Amino acid sequence: MLPGINPKQLKQAMKQLGVKQEELDAKEVIIKTSDKLFTIRNPSVLKINMMGQESFQISGQIEESSLESWTKDDIEMVMKQARCSYESAKNALEKEGDIAGAILSLQQNKT
Repeated sequence: MLPGINPKQLKQAMKQLGVKQEELDAKEVIIKTSDKLFTIRNPSVLKINMMGQESFQISGQIEESSLESWTKDDIEMVMKQARCSYESAKNALEKEGDIAGAILSLQQNKT
């Protein structure tokens, strides 16, 4: 809120300008980008409609994580054991679904 302005007056002024606000009872907000996942816990979500254009204002506890299902250490372990490139190890992990399977499949492909 703006300092020194009565929230009730601000709400009335926004209404006169055609701005509608609605507080949503959200439990969790998830934003997925091409390589990251943002999870907002205990969010405060405000839906704002201004002249037909809807937008959201979100605040809360933000947790950021990678969308990669395998850690760098996992990939490096497969690389070392199977003596292969980073990309080959990563692809084998995604295809096989586990470290041991990825190593075995890469070793079998070399023979």
